[in-house]
Amino acid sequence: MNNEIRNLEPKALWNKFADLNAVPRPSKKEERVIEFMIRFGQELGLETIKDEVGNVIIKKPATAGMENRKIVVLQSHLDMVHQKNNDTIFDFDTQGIDMYVDEDWVRARGTTLGADNGIGVATIMAILESKDIAHPALEALFTIDEETGMTGAMGLKGGVLEGQILLNLDTEEDDEIDIGCAGGVDVTATAEYDEELTPEGSIGYQITVKGLNGGHSGMDIHKGLGNANKIMNRLLFDGYDSFGLQIASINGGSLRNAIPRESVAKVIIASIYDEAFEFDMQQIINDIKNEFQTTEPNLEVVIEKIDETPKNVMPPMAQYFFVRAMYTAHNGVYRMSADFADLVETSNNIAKVEVADGKLAIKCLTRSSVETSKFDLANSLRSAFELMGCEVEFSGSYPGWSPNPKSEILDVLVAIYKEQNKSEPSVVACHAGLECGILGTNYPDMDMISFGPTIRGAHSPVERVSIKSVQKYWPFVLEILKNIPSKN
Repeated sequence: MNNEIRNLEPKALWNKFADLNAVPRPSKKEERVIEFMIRFGQELGLETIKDEVGNVIIKKPATAGMENRKIVVLQSHLDMVHQKNNDTIFDFDTQGIDMYVDEDWVRARGTTLGADNGIGVATIMAILESKDIAHPALEALFTIDEETGMTGAMGLKGGVLEGQILLNLDTEEDDEIDIGCAGGVDVTATAEYDEELTPEGSIGYQITVKGLNGGHSGMDIHKGLGNANKIMNRLLFDGYDSFGLQIASINGGSLRNAIPRESVAKVIIASIYDEAFEFDMQQIINDIKNEFQTTEPNLEVVIEKIDETPKNVMPPMAQYFFVRAMYTAHNGVYRMSADFADLVETSNNIAKVEVADGKLAIKCLTRSSVETSKFDLANSLRSAFELMGCEVEFSGSYPGWSPNPKSEILDVLVAIYKEQNKSEPSVVACHAGLECGILGTNYPDMDMISFGPTIRGAHSPVERVSIKSVQKYWPFVLEILKNIPSKN
């Protein structure tokens, strides 16, 4: 029950998180959470603005004695990734998130939790509502559509904000302070083909890849996790080469920023290959499961006959090019950073594959902290897909956030972290797509930093946030607000 969440400490933050998670807030459908946030600001008697793209800005004056400090922008995004397990019955458009406590973790039952970035939003709400937290003048910036296009950050015009410092509350390791992030671009390949009738004497099979961990396609891309679309393609490639398998349909993955956990394909083979096909497939499945036994212990691949054989299939030549292009297309880490230890510089996530009714689409998210490297990999993908006859589109490109190691607010955060925790924080750049780089295009002089509590499994149904970490993070935020530098 969410009452269990409301009794956690700090109650001010957890209660706002519970309030927020009662409001459906998928990316591109933020109308209800925008109204929720506008009503919240207005009921507090604070200046509340909705800009032309839907971002909400709430302004709160400085507390007594803090008027001479620099204005601070507290920033988080309102939308959340909606993912659920196949066997979970849940309507994201109408239901609030069902949360529960599991030892040190807050989780959701069978769905994403929305801690990304709901904990950040709840933090800001608790500060806006408070009467006893010392702080300079605040501009709370709640952006929309961060997860599927960053159109909120892109649409925020210059001159709307007066703040000189921006605290982005959207990272997922409580011992890290982020000073840079990757940019990204969507790569979409589409094609049409003339279906052919299923040959006589064929039998139908459904192949299902499931049980993968999934995760954030930026923060988790280096962990060696399985990609359901790539695993499925291995099976289809071998089935085609060995038994003339033909594809009727594929539905794999979901959102571009989520590593795909599941894929389902319907295929046909000649009935004479029945037993040999199942035997051969099981050998490949065993090999794949052995490869992933450490990172994906719950991987399942199920091959089962279907009662109704598909009537139409992809023709052999179109399929020949499709499975080879999918094999060629890079997935995972492309290049590690030469400037920051253990940082992924460039990567790609083959996020969604759809094949049905004479149409196919392959959707990727390519990330990099180096703009030229981002398009180098994007062009590599484009080349593979164009060689199979696809139209390829680049869209939704957004810039990375270049690190500023001389940041004034960075010095403040490092000093407070060391004092509170008796240890050094990790000052890093991350491979996720934070909004700081985009916001910096219209606010180039704003000093930006990003931090947050520990969140695991973001963008997947195993998403969870550490309770102890939130209890560590909350006093960190409050002490930062007390120590904002004075105006020049």
